[in-house]
Amino acid sequence: MTPSDVITLAKEKDVKFIDLKFTDFPGMWQHFSMPVQELTEDLFEDGAGFDGSSIRGFQAINESDMLLMPDPSTAIIDPACKIPTLSLICNIEDPITRENYTRDVRYIAQKAENYLVSTGIGDVSYWGPEAEFFLFSDVKYGESTNTSFYSVDSIEATWNSGKDEGPNLGYKLRPKEGYFPVPPSDHFQDLRSEMVLKLLDAGVDIEVHHHEVATAGQAEIDLRFDTMTRVCDKLAIYKYVIKNTAREHGLTATFMPKPLFQDNGSGMHVHQSIWKDGKNMMYSPDTLLSDTARHYVGGLLKHARALCAIIAPTTNSYKRLVPGFEAPVNLVYSARNRSAIVRIPTYSQSEKARRVEFRAPDPACNGYLAMSAMLMAGLDGVQNQIDPGDPTDVDLYELSADELANIGSTPGSLGEALDELEKDHEFLLKGDVFTQDVIDTWIDYKRENEVEAINMRPHPYEFFLYYDI
Repeated sequence: MTPSDVITLAKEKDVKFIDLKFTDFPGMWQHFSMPVQELTEDLFEDGAGFDGSSIRGFQAINESDMLLMPDPSTAIIDPACKIPTLSLICNIEDPITRENYTRDVRYIAQKAENYLVSTGIGDVSYWGPEAEFFLFSDVKYGESTNTSFYSVDSIEATWNSGKDEGPNLGYKLRPKEGYFPVPPSDHFQDLRSEMVLKLLDAGVDIEVHHHEVATAGQAEIDLRFDTMTRVCDKLAIYKYVIKNTAREHGLTATFMPKPLFQDNGSGMHVHQSIWKDGKNMMYSPDTLLSDTARHYVGGLLKHARALCAIIAPTTNSYKRLVPGFEAPVNLVYSARNRSAIVRIPTYSQSEKARRVEFRAPDPACNGYLAMSAMLMAGLDGVQNQIDPGDPTDVDLYELSADELANIGSTPGSLGEALDELEKDHEFLLKGDVFTQDVIDTWIDYKRENEVEAINMRPHPYEFFLYYDI
């Protein structure tokens, strides 16, 4: 779609506003809106200014002016706005030099795609994220000098089986039994279907939706695979549609990895493949994986602990990445074992279906950074022919301590993951995809605003453990 096509679309749909969207450094969508009269071809050339010092992880106040550059290929009618609004996803430029901004996460994904081509390993990569989320009917939380608490609720949650709901009609999901009961136990079939229809209208292709394992409205809607930057754009639209559609129905959606104690958390398994000249470079007709795919897996495994700082980027992520609850904490690959960090789906033996599934990411991640980092790790494995060893298809949770001692695991905390990233990030710097500035800013931001902030505060459970000492 060209700028002229966007202007024509706005007229055809009687658009009243244009909305410019971009992703901040941690991974949340930001935006501002302008009357449609401001939609001219010049906007796509000149951009629109904004204050970069007010955006997390961006500029200092003395260098705050920045430009949003709308990408006309991303134009859609905003699926959440009541007043007709045309949405455009933007890249970010420096207004003085007119160079791309190094901390623009969308630009990093575009550089990663270009780097793949430059290596000769492939000319395109395809990505399919499976982002899980919870639908709650009520959420309360607070934190101050003398108090800290949270509380979530859901009509289908197991803890409400004895609640006076005037009347209570039952059909509450027991822990770990949310995969795949039909309605009425699955309370949100129609709501997920409505979400899917809105996503399809917004140009986001969907493969399937269903209830997930946990009680209390855990859900999954799978995006159909696409090229990296495009699927990252679609992931941002996906979160936006799910949150706003839930709110329309008096519910709240969260992509927080582990909102419930003693039940499954929300992951974002990411399927990935590399193609060249129309052929899947991960496919071998005679073996589970081609040599390219095996080495790609080797790169993911070698750099997995450092990757976790980007793909599982919150302190809460490490409440999910623990043994049990199908958590992919083991640094091995497997054809079918879901406790392995890398799985090779075997539903189909066709060339087009062969892919690698990396299971450690969660939906709190910044999709642009996470997928770029995974690609760079995999390519490093191919370039250095890193051998991942043989697949591990046994039940990893049943291994003895001696057997497990030979298997690596994901970090136990965000702080530990950041330490790993600090030691192991040269593979990200290749091709100037990630810059040292991006790595340093990410580590500093996460340590100061999340790790240290959590470590300094008393936890409610500490009162249970220690108050009467």
